[in-house]
Amino acid sequence: MVRFEDIKFDCRLFNGYKPCPHGNECAGCPYYEPQGQAPATLYTGVKPVAYPVKVSSILIIKTGAMGDVLRTTALLHGIRRRFPDAQVTWVTAPESMPLLSSNRFIHELLPFCPETCSKIENRHFDVLFNFEKEKEPLLLAGKVQAKARVGFAPTVWNTPAVFNAESAHALTLGVCDELKFRLNKKSYPQIIAEMAGFDFQRDRYVLELSADSLRRQAEVESGLETLGLKERPRIGLNTGCGSIFRTKQWTLDGWCELIEFLQQRTQSAILLMGGKAEAELNQAIKTRCPGVFDTGMDNSLHEFFGVVDCCNVMVTSDTLGMHIGIALNKYVVAIFGSTSHHEIDLFDQGEKVVTDFACSPCYKKTCELDPMCMTALRGHVVGEVVLRGLAKMQDSVAAQV
Repeated sequence: MVRFEDIKFDCRLFNGYKPCPHGNECAGCPYYEPQGQAPATLYTGVKPVAYPVKVSSILIIKTGAMGDVLRTTALLHGIRRRFPDAQVTWVTAPESMPLLSSNRFIHELLPFCPETCSKIENRHFDVLFNFEKEKEPLLLAGKVQAKARVGFAPTVWNTPAVFNAESAHALTLGVCDELKFRLNKKSYPQIIAEMAGFDFQRDRYVLELSADSLRRQAEVESGLETLGLKERPRIGLNTGCGSIFRTKQWTLDGWCELIEFLQQRTQSAILLMGGKAEAELNQAIKTRCPGVFDTGMDNSLHEFFGVVDCCNVMVTSDTLGMHIGIALNKYVVAIFGSTSHHEIDLFDQGEKVVTDFACSPCYKKTCELDPMCMTALRGHVVGEVVLRGLAKMQDSVAAQV
């Protein structure tokens, strides 16, 4: 297994975000190809972060993926506790800005683009938090003028190293499958809190509804009322999985089996959710399963927040929709196949359905197995978990009466 102190940052094969093609060992590796521009020890002799006595300005660089951007907001609670008077600037990808635009902890939100980079390079910050390993934001992190730096740092080859010793574990996770898939039991919020040197207090994500979110929420509520479904428990089915790991997507048969299971055993309103990429799948689901409430596939991100907030229970794979459900305190039934469930914290408000294939998690973009883990997962298995979620929700309501 790779140890941080053994990583050859000057090796031509090192990229910093996925394992070496020759395996998970760096010490004594016969494939080591030094680039010769700087000693590897330059990037391993890092020290713990030392924050200034007074912190009034903070820069966070986190651009993608969108689910990772949202769950990084959990760190904002710790920042507020540690530096209550600091102004927080966050640089993110343009498509991720709706996730942060209503966030009360962020004072300045900037899109990642050449103009922003030019401005940021000429400003001074007390603290930089960089949680990106991609080349362009990593390059920006290396140019930022800050008294204290936390997270991923660029090497002279613009591959990721770390600014502070507390970030070593996070970097090692990315280059060692054994650590990431089998040994790590820490959630992402815990990992980034430890990168910052903060005491982990299991803080939740921060996501606040905008005017567009509330308008769309009201429209869905009105539609449910028209159909006589408003007073029923609502189960949201988020059929999307993102564009990168299509192996995370559940099947048409699985979703339909789940709907039939729930329709036979509950009086719930079943809300169908997804984006344009799920148009064909969702149309097929509606054809096979009459009675589902279609929330549409052309919702903006802010509108999608409003749709999710209409639900009591949400069924989803490991995707942005799952993180939105977590952020909005829904009871989330999260399905995991090709990705790891350990880094996801449902904050005692949900349950994970983890496929039992020996090769899972694998993070493969395609799979040659037939059936693969998500294909083999049957609707009644997920349905039983949903029933438990509904029962817990009803018990919680009864306890408050």
